[in-house]
Amino acid sequence: MPALHAVSPLTLITQTSRLSGDAFFQTLTAALEGGLGQVLVREKAMDSARLLAFASRIRSITRHFQAKLIIHSQADIAKAVGADGVHLSSVDMHEISAIRQWLNDSDMSITTACHNATELKMAERYGADAVYLSPVFTTQTHPDTQPLGLDRFQKLARSTTLPVIALGGIQSENRQQLADYPVAVIGAILDAEDPKQSAQQLCAAMRQTERCDL
Repeated sequence: MPALHAVSPLTLITQTSRLSGDAFFQTLTAALEGGLGQVLVREKAMDSARLLAFASRIRSITRHFQAKLIIHSQADIAKAVGADGVHLSSVDMHEISAIRQWLNDSDMSITTACHNATELKMAERYGADAVYLSPVFTTQTHPDTQPLGLDRFQKLARSTTLPVIALGGIQSENRQQLADYPVAVIGAILDAEDPKQSAQQLCAAMRQTERCDL
């Protein structure tokens, strides 16, 4: 069985094709000041050297705010920077056991992406700590993907024993519809005029929680 890990109510997924350089780090810092509890580094186009440098800088900032850092796919980078976990695409979830054994660190979580009931059952079987279920709403990141919609998302989320993080098209305006679930966002923070305020609003909408750094 996987170790139990707290799930942050608000995760920011990085996308340097959307926002990079000093502007990204300024936005990240502001969002952390607003209560952002976790950063998921998902930069598939970066080579290992650039990713290591990028993740290391984020690790330094998140540590200052006592926020978590998760690395997409590359467990070696996660281990090198002292990240809090690894996130896998749905097609790679069969690697969970091997990665967990290689990491040999019960404090590190392993999460996976899911999009349907079959993948949720697989995530349970493979021993994920939590799942990102998407897309809930229409999203700019995957504009051609049919969204689950709120009813379907809730039905799927209730069908699994794993903690579920909602992802896809989530903004401050529709966050309240997902008040029972932690969420992951990209544009809601990276595109925000006031990322600190956006993070505060996204946090405040989480039902029965007073802070985003659980």
